[in-house]
Amino acid sequence: MNKDIYLTNSLGNKKDKFIPINANKIGMYVCGPTVYDDPHIGNARPLVVFDILYKVLKCRFGNDNVTYVRNITDIDDKIIKSSFEKKIPTKELTEKITNNFHDDCKYLNCEKPSHEPKATENISLMIDMINKLIQNGYAYLNNNHVYFEVKKFKDYGKLSNKKLDELIAGSRVEVSENKNNPQDFVLWKPSKDSEPYWESPWGKGRPGWHLECSVMSKKYLGDKFDIHGGGRDLIFPHHENEIAQSRCANENEVFANYWVHNGFITMSNEKMAKSQGNILKIRDLKKNINGQVLRLALISTHYKQPLDWNDRLINECQNTISKWYESYVEIKKPILIPDEYLDPLYDDLNTPGYIANLHKLYEKSQKGDLKDREVFTSACNFIGLLNESKSQWESFKKIKIQISEDEILEKIKERNLARENKKYQEADKIRDYLLDKGILIEDKDGKTSWKIK
Repeated sequence: MNKDIYLTNSLGNKKDKFIPINANKIGMYVCGPTVYDDPHIGNARPLVVFDILYKVLKCRFGNDNVTYVRNITDIDDKIIKSSFEKKIPTKELTEKITNNFHDDCKYLNCEKPSHEPKATENISLMIDMINKLIQNGYAYLNNNHVYFEVKKFKDYGKLSNKKLDELIAGSRVEVSENKNNPQDFVLWKPSKDSEPYWESPWGKGRPGWHLECSVMSKKYLGDKFDIHGGGRDLIFPHHENEIAQSRCANENEVFANYWVHNGFITMSNEKMAKSQGNILKIRDLKKNINGQVLRLALISTHYKQPLDWNDRLINECQNTISKWYESYVEIKKPILIPDEYLDPLYDDLNTPGYIANLHKLYEKSQKGDLKDREVFTSACNFIGLLNESKSQWESFKKIKIQISEDEILEKIKERNLARENKKYQEADKIRDYLLDKGILIEDKDGKTSWKIK
């Protein structure tokens, strides 16, 4: 039985049944990184969310019928600024950060997209689109800059569901005396002598950020396609501008049918921001946290909702993965997952609902036979979990231990003695000390055992 998929569409802000343009040729475009600095945990959320959506689409429509495009923005003002600060060429910087990004994707067990175009590889197509916008009367040239004239596009603001005046106030709109109107956005800008540039009919320069995604999505998915994704922070101005320039250049009424946006990550209920000093880079987590733990944490809350990042969340996910490995078996061939367990993922990518089903499957596997454990492991594999052997998982956990086995046993003796003497506060302090070192102790049948947390 073919299941219907439902997604919350930001264009209209309601949950819609997913009806593809062509069920044999599904297209999904997701905004990738601007490679000026190493990815942070906020960047990791869309990576994992849309990786799972990609899996769900392939499960429903077939592996060969889904095309997933995720771009690399490797020319941008932020990149130029960062290269100057680091005193290295932009190409050297972008190659390094792109490689780090790919390492992070592997760490999070994300599949490679079907295509991963770079902006710098598609400059000629960007020039072509700008020319088309000028010819169609939607863009103008002023002082070697080319701007899109927003007031000429009647549907501007529909995605963000705001009027033009509301969109400008307090938003990330560039202020420039070269514009006819404050809300107009740049399609091409001149480069200074020390900056990277490309030749164009308007002089040496580089494309605007918004234009890049319009061109790369068109190249691989056509004038219109099914799903466009990204973080909520991209709704305006980036995605609003993509819609405007794409529809006006392609002369159609549709750019993408479904706009899917994930919520922000907060740190102790504060939005992550450089100004707050709470940016947490993925690379800084790799030594102490297994990628599976991060992946589970990132999908523990529904993708639309804010996700608060804290130690308690990480510890809970660490303990869950450890428990689930008790039912892990090596899968030699794909195991069919019953529809009743997959249902939450078809309903607006409800990962918390699916995780609840995994807990049910785990309980069933603990009481059942090999077949039950195979189904459970396969269901975890489907969302990118239990993707390494149990021995690999245990080896990674041992890396975290900050205490020798001899010291662990000595501390357990001290604790048992404290308990015998009814010094319970002292015993609790020893337990907490071991817990901080990554060791969990358990008392059962008069004996104390330990295991890696």
